[in-house]
Amino acid sequence: MLIPFSFFKLTSSCKSTIINYDWPLSNEHLLAIPRCLQKNHAIVDPFITTTRFISKIKQTLLVCITTIYNYSVRPPTNFFHPYKAGFEMVAQEFTVDLDKPLVFQVGHLGEAYQEWVHQPIVSKEGPRFFKSDFWEFLTRNEWYVIPLIWLPVVCWYTSKSFKMGHTLPQIAIILVMGIFVWSLLEYTLHRFLFHIKTKSYWGNTLHYLLHGCHHKHPQDGLRLVFPPTATAILLVPFWHFVKLISTPTVAPALFGGGLLGYVMYDVTHYYLHHGQPRSEVPKNLKKYHLNHHFRIQNKGFGITSSVWDKVFGTYPQSKSIEKERMMQ
Repeated sequence: MLIPFSFFKLTSSCKSTIINYDWPLSNEHLLAIPRCLQKNHAIVDPFITTTRFISKIKQTLLVCITTIYNYSVRPPTNFFHPYKAGFEMVAQEFTVDLDKPLVFQVGHLGEAYQEWVHQPIVSKEGPRFFKSDFWEFLTRNEWYVIPLIWLPVVCWYTSKSFKMGHTLPQIAIILVMGIFVWSLLEYTLHRFLFHIKTKSYWGNTLHYLLHGCHHKHPQDGLRLVFPPTATAILLVPFWHFVKLISTPTVAPALFGGGLLGYVMYDVTHYYLHHGQPRSEVPKNLKKYHLNHHFRIQNKGFGITSSVWDKVFGTYPQSKSIEKERMMQ
C-alpha cells in the first residue's frame, strides 16, 4: 500500500516520530513502511528528499567536470600531462623523411617549419607530395600546359568585349590595365600570403602546398607553375572582383588582361629558374629572383618586375651596401 503525502523526519531516537498532516497514517500505512525506515528513522517528505538528492548529484557532477577540465584541458604548469608532454617532445625532435610523401609530415615541425622550409634543396627532381597517385598527379605539370590552357580563355574573354563595341586600340589599353592589376596582385599575394608565418600543423601543411614547397625545392621543374585546377578555382573570385571594379563591357577584356598577366608571370618564373638568359634584362631579373631564394628571402617579392618592391620598400640591398653597413 502506498503512503500518502506525509512527512518523514530523521531522529536519533530508536522510536519513529510521526508527524501527520492532511492525511494521517493509519495502522495499515504503518505496516506498509519498510523495516529499514521504521528502525532509527522517522517519516520524511519524499519530494523534499528527492530534491535534495538531485541537488547533491548536481554538485558532485559539477566538481567532477571542473576537476577534469582543470587537469586535462588546462593543466597547470607544474602538473605533468603525459599526452601533451609527449606531443611537444615529438614536435621538437621531428625529422622530415624525404623518402616519404612530405605534405602530411611538415605540419609536425611546428615552429621549426619556418627555418626548415627556407633551407633550399637544389635538385631538378622534386619529392613526392602524396601517397595517392591521383593527388600526386594534380601537383605536377609541365610549364607549357599553362599557356596551352589559359591563352584560349584570354582570347575568348577579350573577344566578348570586342563584340560589345570596343575598338582594337581600346581592347589593347584594357589588356594592359589587366596586366597592371595582375602585377600588383602578384606582389601582394607573394608578400602577404605566400610568405605568411605559420607554426600550427594545418598552417604549415597548407603553406607548404601553396608556396613552401617551392622555397624548399626551388628547382623542381614540375612544380614551378601553378596547377591549372587550383588556378581555375581562384579565377572565380578574381572574375567577380573585376566585375566589381569595371563596367559590364570592360570586365571581360580586363579579366583577360589579368589572366594574360598571370600566364606571363608563370612562364617567366619557370624561365628564371631553368632558362639561361643572354641579354642584360633577363639576366638581371634572374639574378634578382634567385637572390630572393638564396640570400634575402624576406625581400624581392616581384617576379616579372621589381617595380612594386621599389614602391613599397622591399627592394633588397646589394652586397656592397650590406658590407658597408656591417663595417660601420
